[in-house]
Amino acid sequence: MLGWAIAFLIIALVAGAFGFFGLAGAATGIAKILFFVFIVIFILSLIAGRGRVRR
Repeated sequence: MLGWAIAFLIIALVAGAFGFFGLAGAATGIAKILFFVFIVIFILSLIAGRGRVRR
């Protein structure tokens, strides 16, 4: 998921450099959403991992 966020960020930067502002804005929005979803899932997995008993 983090890979997708990085990919859309790169697409947004390239599109912005060439002047495609509509495409750049859309790709930036998707990258932000995917990044925050990744962060939430990461934090939940850390919390769930602490509850397990290791033997």
